[in-house]
Amino acid sequence: MVRLTCMLRRKAGMTREEFHDHWINVHGPLIARSKSGSYVLRYEQHPRTNYAEVDDGGFDGVTVQWFATMADYEASLMAEDFGEMWTDIESFLDTSQLHFVLTEEPRLVIDKTSN
Repeated sequence: MVRLTCMLRRKAGMTREEFHDHWINVHGPLIARSKSGSYVLRYEQHPRTNYAEVDDGGFDGVTVQWFATMADYEASLMAEDFGEMWTDIESFLDTSQLHFVLTEEPRLVIDKTSN
């Protein structure tokens, strides 16, 4: 399993509300119906909580995409409609501040969620 985790910042001039509305109502469905997204096993959006009264310039959220293999991740980038995904990304994210990491299976240290 390969996971792509991205730290997201909204584009300058975009409100938090506009960012979150676009992320959930435009970008999410775009990925879900795309050829590029067909390689994704799981797509998570983790919105930032507890915004300070004064915007501190921090991240607005985290996205996690799960792929079965590194080859599937690479195929998603090569899909004929990936350009459409990237155009949408540029419409609401500050791509100069886009931070991401590809990781393997986690090393589980604590899990109090299962019985």
